[in-house]
Amino acid sequence: MIKKYIFLFLLISSTLFSQDFKLSPKAEISILTMGPGDELYDSFGHSAFRVKDSVKAIDIVYNYGVYDFNTPNFYTKFARGKLLYNLAVTRFLPFYNYYKKQDRSIHEQILNLSPQQTQAVFNYLQNNAKPENRAYRYDFLYDNCATKIRDVLVAVLDDALKYSDNFVEKEYTFRQLIQKNVYWNSWGSLGMDVAIGAVTDKKATPWEYQFLPKYVKKAADKATIKKETEKISLVKTQKTLYETTKKRNEKSQFLTSPLFVFLILSFIIVFITFKDAKSGKRTEIADGIIFFTTGLTGVFLLLLWFATDHSTTAGNYNMLWAFPLNLLFFVAISRKKTKKWLKKYTRFLIIMLFLLGVHWVTGVQEFAKALLPSFLALFYRYLYLVKVLV
Repeated sequence: MIKKYIFLFLLISSTLFSQDFKLSPKAEISILTMGPGDELYDSFGHSAFRVKDSVKAIDIVYNYGVYDFNTPNFYTKFARGKLLYNLAVTRFLPFYNYYKKQDRSIHEQILNLSPQQTQAVFNYLQNNAKPENRAYRYDFLYDNCATKIRDVLVAVLDDALKYSDNFVEKEYTFRQLIQKNVYWNSWGSLGMDVAIGAVTDKKATPWEYQFLPKYVKKAADKATIKKETEKISLVKTQKTLYETTKKRNEKSQFLTSPLFVFLILSFIIVFITFKDAKSGKRTEIADGIIFFTTGLTGVFLLLLWFATDHSTTAGNYNMLWAFPLNLLFFVAISRKKTKKWLKKYTRFLIIMLFLLGVHWVTGVQEFAKALLPSFLALFYRYLYLVKVLV
């Protein structure tokens, strides 16, 4: 799905039928929910519509999770959040075989729609699949392959469709929902936790839960539809088309995990600081490296915040430890003789780390747990710098 910061495959997309094509009364529309894959961008699963009409020999999938690698300036647009995603139409069997080959579960929910409702949803999808209509601006939280399923049904069925909130048993933030799909002590999780901002640390409503495919499935289970004069369950039948036996989102090897790597780096910083304190000296190159890496990271986060359209990267308080101005001052801190203002600036960095802790404890933003040793090591180093800098 989500695409999550992602890459999907490009399916053959075309409008297969004329706008006035009529389905038979036997036609069915279902929601397909694919399980997670092995890659980071597949960790959240995927959603699509299936239209099957055995009388008319139709079995096709409408997939809102496709983009074109041949798009001009593809990587620039992707990085800036301006890449357009598309609705693609493909035959069901190749679609099914693709996910089966990846050993990803495929679940189907056949919807309890009248022939008129089925035709209306089909017409909407057909119109949406036209070249002039199929592109849309992807958003990780609010407009993706999963939310499109919900939004299409609401747009077509209107007041006849009623969603319930009782599929949510416990309230989570957007970040917590994301973390449920990616093991916290992995490099993918670390990258996301650093890149996404405080906007993801607010509680998600049951409606907003549906940015993830598994919650689109759960919400559909509890939804009702008005069929003629009767109010019935939206889902008529559930099927497991393919079930994986593979366990995903498992713990990675600790020796290659972010926590172990940053424990080692933090130990090095603490050891250098301890050694400097005993000798009464300062290892200038260490301070230069710290300022350069934290500053460069801060510039990257600043660009994600203000230079892209990604809704998830705004308000990122990781810049309390990765402060962009550090990049400007790494040469100054690398010299034996430093300016007086650097001591004041280092005090400022200590205050920033203290504010990071306040933000974390109060729930304004959650930070990557694997970076905790680094935060403590930076705090220790900055305290020492305040002591020895002139």
